[in-house]
Amino acid sequence: MKYEMVAGLETHIELSTNTKIFCGCTTQFGGEPNTHCCPVCIGLPGTLPKLNRQVVNYAIMAGLATNCEIARISKMDRKNYCYPDLPKAYQISQYDMPLCLNGYVELSNGRKIRLTRIHIEEDAGKLIHSHGDTYVDYNRGGVPLIEIVSEPDIRSIEEAKEYVEKLQLIMKYIGISDCKMQEGSMRCDVNISVRPEGSDKLGTRTEIKNMNSITFMTKAMEYEFSRQVDLIENGGQVVQETLRYDEVTDTTSSMRGKEDAHDYRYFREPDLVTIHVTDEEVEALKRELPELPGAKLTRYTEELEIPRADAQLLTKYRNVAEYFEQASEGTKNPRTAANFIIGQVFRRMENDSAKEEFHVSVSAENLNELIRMLDDGKIKMNLAKTTLEKMLDTGKKASELISESDMGGLDDEALTALCRQAIEQNQNAVNDIKNGKQKAMGALLGFIMKQSRGKADASAAQNKLKELIG
Repeated sequence: MKYEMVAGLETHIELSTNTKIFCGCTTQFGGEPNTHCCPVCIGLPGTLPKLNRQVVNYAIMAGLATNCEIARISKMDRKNYCYPDLPKAYQISQYDMPLCLNGYVELSNGRKIRLTRIHIEEDAGKLIHSHGDTYVDYNRGGVPLIEIVSEPDIRSIEEAKEYVEKLQLIMKYIGISDCKMQEGSMRCDVNISVRPEGSDKLGTRTEIKNMNSITFMTKAMEYEFSRQVDLIENGGQVVQETLRYDEVTDTTSSMRGKEDAHDYRYFREPDLVTIHVTDEEVEALKRELPELPGAKLTRYTEELEIPRADAQLLTKYRNVAEYFEQASEGTKNPRTAANFIIGQVFRRMENDSAKEEFHVSVSAENLNELIRMLDDGKIKMNLAKTTLEKMLDTGKKASELISESDMGGLDDEALTALCRQAIEQNQNAVNDIKNGKQKAMGALLGFIMKQSRGKADASAAQNKLKELIG
């Protein structure tokens, strides 16, 4: 029997506010343990929380960016559970009246992963296990979160991966979180079950907690799917429980029985007022949103006629996309800017983090100047490429590196003379070409480009060489 995966994700995203959700403590990552906390965020008796309004605004922006309905009235609730990382013995969250409802994220295959809700809540502290002892660092306690809860619409590991990547990209684009999974600012709980292919009945689900890496998430899902299938095929039953993933052994193991809503004894948070959101506030936040990556990708491919693979690279990071748009503004062919960025600028970036930050010695305005020289026929592509390399090395403008004598290329007479020189000084390559080895043409063209300092037109030079060699 063939089985189908059914999965839904609960994605926790730390918001990039300066202060915590209910107090004035910093949200800065790191610091010595228990130095970024106060009586409010560690829940000392007699303290009162005060809601950070920026948290509400960021959550609304997340909802708008994922096609959610924004509730005009919502409230905070107490979610009761007793673990050492939650000193109050409850978490302030939202239950039956969340801020955002009924959204979706569209995948590349056209399927829409429905979002049940997006709600705001406070993060817990962090447990540190060392030499058989467990310590608690409350620096993270009270850091504002949004929790994005999907419906069980995911049907494969590939869909789960794309869904998380799209959420990550959207939240970075709108500027509400850095979504650094390695720092815990984006974490996923994966709810997964299996059922026979063609069945509409949901199987018993398990929950894999606190996945802070897309790679580990996919490995955990792969293992858990296989485990559940093997269990069913051998006459066993899947037990609803919460699991942890061991990245060393690539296995899941039981943490505790899976809680349901009634286990948390939700009730309204009495120390916080009802959250009211006006239509005017929603519209103002909607105007603040940038063009989202999906819409930008469509515009690049359809309007600017950039190949989809290149457009995906340009839209992966907001800084890169903004740089590209400035560099290509007013040029005849935006693909030129795309090719320069992907082919030459990216080559100098060591990793994805460098591309995300995108600190480039050449300003977008200066790259635009170079491209306009190319558009106007003042320089040839080869000279443009070599000039860009010099610009990246020095930070200088193209006009500072290209002299008047370099502009305008070579006339036919000069090009012919240079081709004859290339033939005379590269007889081995000429013989190879005559024997059918066309790759040897590269040696002749390289000679011409070097001697002409990139002024020669490569296509014209190649045609002239073929004519002279016969």
